[in-house]
Amino acid sequence: MSDRVYKLVEVVGTSHEGTDAAIRNAIETAARTIRHIDWFEVVETRGHVVDGKVAHFQVTLKVGFRLESE
Repeated sequence: MSDRVYKLVEVVGTSHEGTDAAIRNAIETAARTIRHIDWFEVVETRGHVVDGKVAHFQVTLKVGFRLESE
């Protein structure tokens, strides 16, 4: 395996369904404009509560993608 260089960006995914759906939403949306995404790290999980129930999930991710070499 050759040496690689990565760049990190931070994105936030949201979902009414749960944290997994919020993560998938963030990665799939980022992948439309960022090539070579190799990994992610969950940095923060938040939620919105309405009438004593969880109404919305929000997950902050660090996304690592490989920089292209010449």
